[in-house]
Amino acid sequence: MRSLYRDIKTLQHQGVCIEGGAGIGYIVKSDFHLPPLNLTHEEINAITLGLNWVSHNTDYDFKNTARNALAKIHAVIPGELKNLIESQSYLIGPSENNEMFFEDIRNAIKKRKRIKIKYCDKKDTYSSRIIWPIGLVYMESCWLLVAWCEMRNDFRHFRTDKIEEMVQLDSIYSESRTVLLKKWRIKEGISEEKEY
Repeated sequence: MRSLYRDIKTLQHQGVCIEGGAGIGYIVKSDFHLPPLNLTHEEINAITLGLNWVSHNTDYDFKNTARNALAKIHAVIPGELKNLIESQSYLIGPSENNEMFFEDIRNAIKKRKRIKIKYCDKKDTYSSRIIWPIGLVYMESCWLLVAWCEMRNDFRHFRTDKIEEMVQLDSIYSESRTVLLKKWRIKEGISEEKEY
């Protein structure tokens, strides 16, 4: 709670009109508006590069979402930064990304649905698996589906371009996705540190 109160005081010192007090509750006045973002040239370059990458390497919905976000940023930034976006010198080329199941996988992750896949491994051996999809990782020019595999009773990584068939099952998996992600990170030695 102390950190919450500190955060509220920090916001008040920065000009946010927050009324109330500890034990009573807080309210932000309805006429308060956040000031526009002041982004540097390098921040605009990074955001533009990231959104362009998403628009070239994901499914139809994510592509449109990235393009819409870029259009919104373009609409609110000053003229000289608009020119920076339009003359972007960092380009993303077209990918050979197989997005056949990408949207379905994202949907299954969001809804915690078990899925049944027919998968072709690196030895060209086919197997049928029921998995609990928990995340997508882009690595070495391909998407990896991170999942709990019921057959192996362990975490596995499946290249999305090697999934031949996929059916979303009606049942949800029993464990929280957040808990599963935490266990997977520990197993893989991936830090949970946030970079922001």
